[in-house]
Amino acid sequence: MRPARSEAVPLTSMTKEHILSEIRRTAARNHGTPLGIDRFFTETGIKESDWYPKHWLRWSDALKEAGFPPNRWNMARADDDLLSRLGALVKELGRFPVSGELKMKTRSTPGFPHPKTLFNHFGGKKALAARLRTFFLDQGEDGSAALCAAVAESTNASEEPSSEAATHAEHGFVYLMKSGRYYKLGKTNAVGRRERELAIQLPEKPRLVHSIMTDDPAGAEAYWHRRFAHCRRGDSEWFGLTARDVAAFKRCKSMRWKFM
Repeated sequence: MRPARSEAVPLTSMTKEHILSEIRRTAARNHGTPLGIDRFFTETGIKESDWYPKHWLRWSDALKEAGFPPNRWNMARADDDLLSRLGALVKELGRFPVSGELKMKTRSTPGFPHPKTLFNHFGGKKALAARLRTFFLDQGEDGSAALCAAVAESTNASEEPSSEAATHAEHGFVYLMKSGRYYKLGKTNAVGRRERELAIQLPEKPRLVHSIMTDDPAGAEAYWHRRFAHCRRGDSEWFGLTARDVAAFKRCKSMRWKFM
């Protein structure tokens, strides 16, 4: 029986012509409207890395070459949605986020755009910050717009944004991972790297349950160790948590501390 979805194409056959053909095919099945990046991957198996940056720098460029003129009104609505979500995070942090914070927000908040999507769509971090500043100014939020200035006016588009708070704090994460029956609760500045390190050390591969962004990893870790002290395994970072304990940890999205 022939599958409804097109069969996977070998990497060597992932040409520009094939991708353009798939854009047109899926658009035809979608009443003439081309798909977004995520749905296009779901329908075809063609990843963003298959076309960026080899063939195009923006998805809109691929759609244009496939013969679909951009719908300015829809594009404006899509831009406003992305900027609104990013703007909420900027106001929450009190500054423009670094890439790691954007990735963690993507992981913890359904629907929040991946930083790669944001940077590609707006033409890089500096251009994104400048566009968000304009977005805030258009809404009369001058204070929020000022939070984007350092990155928008940076002479190095690839540098991470800096802030007064960042100079006084080591930003990182408190993570909860499960391996076997027990949970490990620790701190790190790179959750993915820590997960890979533990996978090598432990007999059973750990699974990330949740991570909390914080400007004081050591202090946040100490807080959770004290809170779960009743189920700690000796002096280790391993805990026999209950479902209620895990739920309490997962409800926490970030931990910010005041520095005097």
